[in-house]
Amino acid sequence: MVGPSRVDILRGDDVAFVRTRTGGTDYASPGELYRDLPRRPGAVPGLWAHQSEMLKTFTSKASSPDVALELPTGTGKTLTGLLVAEWTRRKRRSRVIYACPTQQLARQVTDAAYREGIDTALLVGRHSDWPTGAHVAYEAAEAIAVTTYSSIFNSNPRLADADLILFDDAHAGEQYVGEAYSVDINRWKSPAEYTAVLDTLAPALDGVFLERLRDSQPDPGIGSDVRMVVPLRQSGLIAKLDGVLGSLRAPHTYRYAMIRAGLASCLVYVAYSGILVRPYVPPTHQNGLLSGARQRVYLSATLGEGGELERAFGRPGILRLQQPDESTAPRYGRRFFVFPEFVEGADTTDLNRAIVAAAGKALILAPRTEAAMSDASALAQPGWPVWGIDQVAESMAPFAKLPHGVCGLAARYDGLDLPGDACRLVALDGVPDQDNLQERFLQSRARAGAALAARVRTRVIQGAGRCTRGPGDTAVVLVLGPDLSRYLTRPEIVAALDSELQAEIRFGRENSQAGTAGDMLSNLHAFLNQDSDESWRAEAEPALTDYRREMTQQAPDGTAALSACVEHEIRAWAAANIGAWDDAARHAHEVARVTGAAGSATKGYRAFWTYLEAAWADQAADQTGDAAGRTAAQGLVRLAETIMGLGSWVRQMAPFPTMQRSALSAIDANAVNAVASVLDSGANQGKVRRRIGEIRAGLAERAPSKYEPALTELGKLVGADASKPPGTGRCDSAWCWGNELWLALEAKSDHEPTGVVPHKDIRQANDQLRLLAADRGVDAVPPESATVVISSKPAIHDDGVAGAEPHVHLVAPTTMSELALDVASVWDELLTKSTTAWTLPQLRQLVAEKFSSRGVLPSQIHERLTRDPVASKGGQP
Repeated sequence: MVGPSRVDILRGDDVAFVRTRTGGTDYASPGELYRDLPRRPGAVPGLWAHQSEMLKTFTSKASSPDVALELPTGTGKTLTGLLVAEWTRRKRRSRVIYACPTQQLARQVTDAAYREGIDTALLVGRHSDWPTGAHVAYEAAEAIAVTTYSSIFNSNPRLADADLILFDDAHAGEQYVGEAYSVDINRWKSPAEYTAVLDTLAPALDGVFLERLRDSQPDPGIGSDVRMVVPLRQSGLIAKLDGVLGSLRAPHTYRYAMIRAGLASCLVYVAYSGILVRPYVPPTHQNGLLSGARQRVYLSATLGEGGELERAFGRPGILRLQQPDESTAPRYGRRFFVFPEFVEGADTTDLNRAIVAAAGKALILAPRTEAAMSDASALAQPGWPVWGIDQVAESMAPFAKLPHGVCGLAARYDGLDLPGDACRLVALDGVPDQDNLQERFLQSRARAGAALAARVRTRVIQGAGRCTRGPGDTAVVLVLGPDLSRYLTRPEIVAALDSELQAEIRFGRENSQAGTAGDMLSNLHAFLNQDSDESWRAEAEPALTDYRREMTQQAPDGTAALSACVEHEIRAWAAANIGAWDDAARHAHEVARVTGAAGSATKGYRAFWTYLEAAWADQAADQTGDAAGRTAAQGLVRLAETIMGLGSWVRQMAPFPTMQRSALSAIDANAVNAVASVLDSGANQGKVRRRIGEIRAGLAERAPSKYEPALTELGKLVGADASKPPGTGRCDSAWCWGNELWLALEAKSDHEPTGVVPHKDIRQANDQLRLLAADRGVDAVPPESATVVISSKPAIHDDGVAGAEPHVHLVAPTTMSELALDVASVWDELLTKSTTAWTLPQLRQLVAEKFSSRGVLPSQIHERLTRDPVASKGGQP
């Protein structure tokens, strides 16, 4: 074997290219190549067994055009990828690209390659700033180009065609690839652009929603609302939208160049915070650099089984090489999950600060910068530095060197390495399920969270592993806030994780629920001081081992269906991108058919694709003058409404040309008639307004004697037969719209906002609809009726989750207060306008319009109060 003869180091502003000249030996596998690399100090001492097995498996599959390798974080993913890349470069004497999500990660990969003696050319930032020597070395196939996703996914890639493109952290691909094919207009960063695009979209939005978006200050209810617009089926909207988007300044102009040719296939998501224009699946088939490569390799901490990688990269048929048997892989470090929200009666602010003080340093990860930095400031001890992205944009090394400090980062669940004693606590705040407006719409409105479930889980998994980068690392995972705490109690979420992580979460959850703040700090001390305190090894580790042996990893319901339909999704959007609407509708139909077979787990996703099929079929029929086709498309819209059930987002969509909006359901019509009749009889405005004020004041109280009557009065204002059922053990307020829909409200207004809802409260909630049926003298409970537990506690006791019936849901008191505010706003408008002479039919139309726009029709109230089932199943939040 010929050894290295000399080393060339070319320097620009940074070390950009390192070349170790070697002989031209043809290696049979990446593992064989590894033995002869001229490694430098700091290189890994050798390959782990699971890495060797993965490399052997890859060698046997080297001809497949799209291959994904699963290697969990902290188990040598980067080295495995570098060996695949270097082996391909040498064996085929060809160009190879190693793509990373961020420049920081690209630099980490370059450093790792240098230690292993692998030739790399660092090409990040503006292409005009790339060091000439590094660029030439890549083009001559003398070095692997290490770059970012954005260098590949842009309107004019400056990298020469490659034989192999390897994507590191491919599980984060949707975030970075989707961003490249999106025009994302932030209201506060680009106010003029936001207003211009909103004005263009105005005809496709209902009037009240539009007015709320135009208000200078958001009302409490508008902040979380997001609507979808399909410009294709709004007369003249494509041309108008193209005009306004085409006039935007950088950086929007670069993003728009990526989607302009296929604008007719794009969807638009509108919220108070911003407007997002993008195709659902990125048309990456149009990217010559990507599609022209002989092979694409995706390195991922988790591959998912529901087609996540295919959707993210727009590539069907990715061959998955899952991690070898767990017995050959090292443990990726030990995490101690702590849930301060679950400690009954604790002051979570003080407890969180005490936990961070004990750890000495903390990395804070949250979906939004504001939350991350707010948490960082709140958790820092006096005199500690509080850092953000500006201080660590190039590298985490400066933070790692700090003796104490807190660093807050937004949506950086990947690419951060803080091993050993660099940082021993990572705090996670918020469920990262709404990275962009498309995710928010699918999650909160379309109830299509099944399609996002693996993506969200992966972000949490990756975030929890930032400080455990090797088998010997130990770190605390501090779970902040009720949303993420609740998320990590959901059986279908936890069951989808690997057995080790399931055991760690269960252990942390049980110890947090069962102990006091003092107990938690004692356990924390034992964990952080294992060198001097044997109690963790003696007591905690055996329990964790037992838990791990009990756990089995289970894919959520609907996973197989989501995987089976992903090729049709990609082909549907490819067809829509070129205006082949019949083909697009045909593939959309297959997506809806396959997901329909999976039942309730994918119901929301089926409705989403049924609506897309309707839009594309209507466009195709319109172009050919096919009247029967347009009638069929209208039927598909109605079908999407039916699939979604009560409170469907489909009803809020602007009708297609020549179509009429659906009539109100019987439930909603009864409520509208009841309210209109009150107005027609001459409601006393002063009395009603005082009543509304009393309701809102009552819902701000914790005393049941004030809170519960306010609930009943609120129900009456939305047209329900609302009352407190007589007798013991009955719900605190029942809202009944005839025998069409019932809501039984179990108010726990006096609950402290810590700890968990006890099992006895869930047992009581299970009975409420049956008791209500008996009280009303009917044999059956109306379909889709629900029991709603109103509590400020962040989660449910494990026994309560296991024993809850499907109709039981949990909401926070703030949800009821927001509903009351919307009801108050509606009634204020109605009382003002009803002073004019209106006929009863006109009043009904007015009430229907205002109730619908504010989301307070019975079907919409049902949708608002049933987003968090206690015993949720199949990955559908």
